[in-house]
Amino acid sequence: MSINTDVDSFLNKNSSKSFEINYKHHIIFWVIYFIFNSLRYSNIHQDFMLSLRMNLIGFPIHMAIAYFNVYYLMPKFVFKKKYISYTFLVIATLFLMLLVKYSLTYYFIGPNVWPEGPEELKGLTLNYATTMMVGELYVSSFVAAIKLTIDWLKEHSKLHELEKRQLSTELRFLRSQISPHFFFNTLNNIYSLTLEKSDKAPEVILKLSELMRYLLYATKKNKQDLKSELDCIQNYLDLERLRFDESLNINISISGDLEGKRISPMLLIPVIENCFKHGASKNIGDMVIDIDVKVSEDLLHFKVSNTIPEQSADSLIPIRSGGIGLSNLKKRLELGYKKEDYHLSIYEKDNMFNVILKLKV
Repeated sequence: MSINTDVDSFLNKNSSKSFEINYKHHIIFWVIYFIFNSLRYSNIHQDFMLSLRMNLIGFPIHMAIAYFNVYYLMPKFVFKKKYISYTFLVIATLFLMLLVKYSLTYYFIGPNVWPEGPEELKGLTLNYATTMMVGELYVSSFVAAIKLTIDWLKEHSKLHELEKRQLSTELRFLRSQISPHFFFNTLNNIYSLTLEKSDKAPEVILKLSELMRYLLYATKKNKQDLKSELDCIQNYLDLERLRFDESLNINISISGDLEGKRISPMLLIPVIENCFKHGASKNIGDMVIDIDVKVSEDLLHFKVSNTIPEQSADSLIPIRSGGIGLSNLKKRLELGYKKEDYHLSIYEKDNMFNVILKLKV
C-alpha cells in the first residue's frame, strides 16, 4: 500500500467523517426550522393553521432554492469565479420562485396571496415581490453559510491531520537517523575481535544487538523512559570505545531520580554521536568526552563536552556548530516540544565544544 493511500485512509477515518453531513442532519435542520417558522408566524397572526399552510407551501420552495444554490450554482459559478453569471442566475431563480409561490398561494390559500402581510393583496406588487425575494435570499444565504462553514471545518481538519501526519513522519525519520558509519565501524571491530578470538566479541555483539533493538522499536513511540535512553547511550559509548584505545577518555555522570521520567526516543544520542563524528574521529592527540546527566524534579539537565580537534583549535577557521547531529536535535525539539519546555545552548570554551540541554521530562 502506498504512502498516499495510507494518508488518504487516515484522513477519511479521522477528519472527514467528523464533519460529514448526512441525510439525518438535513432532516433535523429543516424540521427545526419549519417548527420555529410556523410557531413564529402563528404567534404574530394568532392563527396556527394559516401559518402551517403557508409554511407547507413555502418550505419546499425554500429547500429547492437552497439546495439548487449550494449544490449547483455555487460550485459551478462562484468557485469558478463567474460572479456575474451567478448573480444573474440567482436573481432569475428568485423571480421564478416568486411566480411559483404566488400561484400556489392563490390556488391553495385564497385570493389574498399575502395573508401574513400588512394588508390584503390580490395581485403582484413591487413591495410583495421584493419582500418575498429578500426572504428567500435570506434562507438561501443562511443554508449556504452553514454549508461553507462545514466545508471549511472539514478542509481545516484535513490540513491539520495531514500536517500532524507529516510531522509524525518527519519525527520518526529524525529519530531513526544515526550514522551508518557507526554500524560499519562496529561490525569491522567485531570482525577483528572474532579473528583474534577475543572474549570481548560476544559482549560487543550483544551490545550492538541491544542498541539496534532500541533503534528499531523505540522510534515507534512518542515517549520513552529516560533510563532506556541512557542505557542506549551507554551501549553506544561502549561500542565506540572499541575504536579508540587509551587516547579516548569518557566520563559520564548520572544523578537524580530517573523513575517515571520520559523523553522523546533517540533525542540525546545525536549529541553523543556528534562528539565522535566531529571530535574524536578528527583528533590527533588525547580526547576527552564529559557527559553529565542530572534530573531535578521534572527538569533534565544534559551537558556534553568534548575536546575540540587539534587541527580545528589551531586553525583560523571557526569550528562548525555540530553538523547533522545537532541540526537533528534542534529540529526534533522544535517538532516534539513546546518552546517553553526546553533550552538548548551550544558554545565553545577552553578548547571544549559544549552542548547543554535543559528539558522538561
